[in-house]
Amino acid sequence: MAAKDLYEKDFYKILGVPKSATSDEIKKKYRSLARELHPDKNKGDKKREEQFKAVSEANDILSDEKKRAEYDDARSHFERGGFRAPQGGQGGQNFNGDFGDVFGGGSPQDIFANLFGGRRGPRKGQDLQTESTISFRESIFGTTLDLRLSTDGGAPQSISARVPAGINDGAKIRLKGKGAPGEAGPGDLFIQLHVKPHPIFSRKGENITVTLPVTFAEAALGADIKVPTLGDEEVTVRLAPGTPNGRVLRVKGRGVTKASTTGDLLVTVEVQVPRHVEGKAEKALKEFAEATSHEDVRVEFKSKASS
Repeated sequence: MAAKDLYEKDFYKILGVPKSATSDEIKKKYRSLARELHPDKNKGDKKREEQFKAVSEANDILSDEKKRAEYDDARSHFERGGFRAPQGGQGGQNFNGDFGDVFGGGSPQDIFANLFGGRRGPRKGQDLQTESTISFRESIFGTTLDLRLSTDGGAPQSISARVPAGINDGAKIRLKGKGAPGEAGPGDLFIQLHVKPHPIFSRKGENITVTLPVTFAEAALGADIKVPTLGDEEVTVRLAPGTPNGRVLRVKGRGVTKASTTGDLLVTVEVQVPRHVEGKAEKALKEFAEATSHEDVRVEFKSKASS
């Protein structure tokens, strides 16, 4: 199609919207027309098929802010006669320049080749996007989503999508050919995934993290403690005597598995201080305090404060 034919088209009139129409108004109008004119609904009706092509072309330009701005600028030049060839003779208006001056170094054909992407053949359908929420466990081990989507001009369709193991919150998966229908085939469907937080587990890269509460006695004397994992089994971690609060213990191979790599389980020790101590426990704690009263655990702390 010649560039002249393109810039002479009034896409606002084709869609039936004013030039001041917002993006939402354009989208709403296009959806209404697409449902009414879609070829699947009007089989064999050539007139409606041509109308469907026209509104799809108009929507392609006006729904894209950059293309719309370029189109509006080109149309304004056309409506002022800026695209007419120079005319000589008295009484006529002469064009004292060239198209390169009007279009910043390009011809009208160049402008519209860029504006319409240089495409003259049938177009694929639009890509669609939806969202879905999965559990933390499903994000680690993978899952299958069963979705039911409605597209403009088409009946609702059931879609099954495989979510790979180890996917991150906010990631997108692509389903080819599951988008809106088009003359050259359907577009694609993109599913953005949201991962629900887990009550105790978190993720840091390919490692899974968990905070393990331990008693003062376990931290001071040492202990073997069972720790839950995202699988059905537990693992045992060994606390050395005198393990401080905040110490991180690493359990190899219990993290996220992606391709040929597997992360680790990082266990952070959190020493629990009892809120109430009485009876034998209180007596034993006082004896412990007296026995260790010669130790100043804040020596290094005070030294750093004065530096």
